[in-house]
Amino acid sequence: MTLTITLNGEPRTLAAGATIADLLAALALEGGRVAVEHNLEIAPRSQWGQTRLADGDRLEVVHFVGGGMDDDWTVAGRTFKSRLIVGTGKYRDYAQNAAAVAASGAEIVTVAVRRVNLTDPNQPKLTDFIDPKTITYLPNTAGCFTAEDAVRTLRLAREAGGWNLVKLEVLADQKTLYPDVVETIRATETLVKDGFDVMVYTSDDPIVAKRLEEAGACAVMPLGAPIGSGLGIRNRITIRLIVENARVPVLVDAGVGTASDAAIAMELGCDGVLMNTAIAEAKDPVRMARAMKAAVEAGRDAWLAGRMGVRRYADPSSPLAGLI
Repeated sequence: MTLTITLNGEPRTLAAGATIADLLAALALEGGRVAVEHNLEIAPRSQWGQTRLADGDRLEVVHFVGGGMDDDWTVAGRTFKSRLIVGTGKYRDYAQNAAAVAASGAEIVTVAVRRVNLTDPNQPKLTDFIDPKTITYLPNTAGCFTAEDAVRTLRLAREAGGWNLVKLEVLADQKTLYPDVVETIRATETLVKDGFDVMVYTSDDPIVAKRLEEAGACAVMPLGAPIGSGLGIRNRITIRLIVENARVPVLVDAGVGTASDAAIAMELGCDGVLMNTAIAEAKDPVRMARAMKAAVEAGRDAWLAGRMGVRRYADPSSPLAGLI
């Protein structure tokens, strides 16, 4: 007797009664660092041997990988292969978050700095699922509305984990979550003097981006659209101007909703894309993470290839001379 499952999008036949552990053994993955999603639910490692598979089950098996192309990028002296940075908020749980990070190929994750839960200090922690020794943690200042609060938050982050590479965002209001430009520049100057390597979330304004670079930012991160909106890249012209004028990496941060948005950002010449909600709020975050990985790689490849020129009128692919 056999059963048929869908494994990573492809049909696969197994012996009836097979468990997740049996499947991984057949794939020579039983000893590897993998995560398993079983019918859209994370399968805990402790239950692999007891979880029997049924006909029609859908499984995703993912692991940590580097970015696709041999096309590294560098920020503040650190070199990465993946040009996709992902967040660690809004996921159902840390296990799902870890599986999505693995599928995305991301080497950097943003992390918020929050108070320790004193009533239950033994609750699960992000570090139990995403190892900061293998994935670079990028502490951010999400929720900060003044330069002072942002600086204070990142000083605490450095004390807690020794992180110097940080993401700065100083917000202007709760409704739009647009950056407060004046406070952002002020915080950047302070943090740079304090020895931080500062990647800065900013508006899609080329002049502001240049001011932040002059203030010492090691990367500028213009928004594509408001945080969490999923509206995509709303102003390609200004993003392109920022890329043309920058001498530090440029990454689109915020507004990505689907894979085509990520590809567009890369086709504009950006060095990378940062996203959270687009993956975390997808119906299948692991699959969306994989799509985003492919989109970032495709967009980068298209940028390097150099697209054809845009014409007002048709231009035939076949020559018109010599027609019968």
